[in-house]
Amino acid sequence: MATNTKIIATIGPACDNKETLQQMVDAGVGTFRVNMSHGDSSAKKRLFDLVKSIELSDGNCPAIIADLCGPKIRVTRVPEGFSINDGDTLSISNDEGSGDITVTSGISFSNLKLETKILINDGRIQLSVSNISSANLIECEVLVGGEIELGKGVNFPGVTLDVPAMTEQDDLDLRLALDKGADWIALSFVRSADDIINVHDIMDECNKRLPVMAKIEKWEALDDLQNITEAFDGIMVARGDLGVEIPSGKVPAAQKEIIELAGVNGKPVVIATQLLESMVENHTPTRAEVSDIANAIFDGVDCLMVTGETAMGNYPVEVIKTLQQVILETEGSSDISKNPLPEVITKTADAISHAVCQIAEDLEVKVIMSMTHSGSTARMISRYRPNSSIYALTPFNHIIRQLQLVWGVRPIRVDNYDNVEKIPALCNDIIKEINVLQPGEQFVITGGVPMGIAGTTNYLSIQVHN
Repeated sequence: MATNTKIIATIGPACDNKETLQQMVDAGVGTFRVNMSHGDSSAKKRLFDLVKSIELSDGNCPAIIADLCGPKIRVTRVPEGFSINDGDTLSISNDEGSGDITVTSGISFSNLKLETKILINDGRIQLSVSNISSANLIECEVLVGGEIELGKGVNFPGVTLDVPAMTEQDDLDLRLALDKGADWIALSFVRSADDIINVHDIMDECNKRLPVMAKIEKWEALDDLQNITEAFDGIMVARGDLGVEIPSGKVPAAQKEIIELAGVNGKPVVIATQLLESMVENHTPTRAEVSDIANAIFDGVDCLMVTGETAMGNYPVEVIKTLQQVILETEGSSDISKNPLPEVITKTADAISHAVCQIAEDLEVKVIMSMTHSGSTARMISRYRPNSSIYALTPFNHIIRQLQLVWGVRPIRVDNYDNVEKIPALCNDIIKEINVLQPGEQFVITGGVPMGIAGTTNYLSIQVHN
């Protein structure tokens, strides 16, 4: 059974074969995440090809979101089996030639101050800066010790470091994703709205624009959240790093704020990290995990993304089945949060989209048919969370895939249409084919006239199915 809340699953060693991916799609996955942080170019290309070999029930392939690594600071050199204890002193360098351990080169420690906190491996190891020898070398007191492993993340909460929005590797990975047919791009460690400029510049070089999702996982992003939401095409709450960058107790409130702001701006929002973490090793989730997922759905999230649960866990298919069941139960038990009409409306498209939802509610219309070339009409209707089913009719397969992660939207491919007078008959035929209305029941049609111009939603019609 189709749900309004969509599912993204991360591909990894636990599921990187056609049989398992097909089972996950059959269980409810509409979009796969390719984590560009892992593997060489040939391995990444193989994953793109693998996803494109999978079929959804409508014959289309699942969508692909390419998740760029971004300027994440990691441990790049550490002696094997290196452990530290509470009270020890540890030197950290960004130069391979010095320090007990080395972190990602290209960053400067010049903005650090004494007693600045440094967190390693999602906060499991905690340090405090005790001496700043240079912009390349610092000494730290160990507050919480443990084993330091190669590749683990290093966070500097509350400190703005001089790092680029995109690395050289991100540039290469973005070009690869564009070439191999990604549908969405996720940009990691976004700090400001301007970070999207670098992505768009490369896309323009490649003559291919895709929607870009901002991953909110830096404390700076929360300070520029309104502008980021307006600039990007979607928002992801990446709770792993965000829970290290800010006190973990503040993450739930931040998540609610982000979901609400994204909804008001009509941008799809994704919740990620530790949704079903216990199912990495266990068949069943904890009650806390189920409650967490349900509350995100009640708040109005568009999409839920599992990461390690499917990439490395023992039960990738069971994870999706569990997530789908929780979604079904939650959506059937209570109304989802609805986004109000903006206080000031200056665009015809906004007014039409809201009017469609209001008419559908007033007349108890079960079906909204959105004629769209770019997906914008369907996304705008989705923002108001109507009780009606939203069907997005488009001639383009890539738009069908992009809409796979938008709440409540069921995309359907149709032949290209160029005459507004033919639209009611086309919608009637589709409704008859998918069998969602009885003869005599009403449905609402919306779209843009003239056809094929993005963002021109200005057409609304109430029709009777025959």
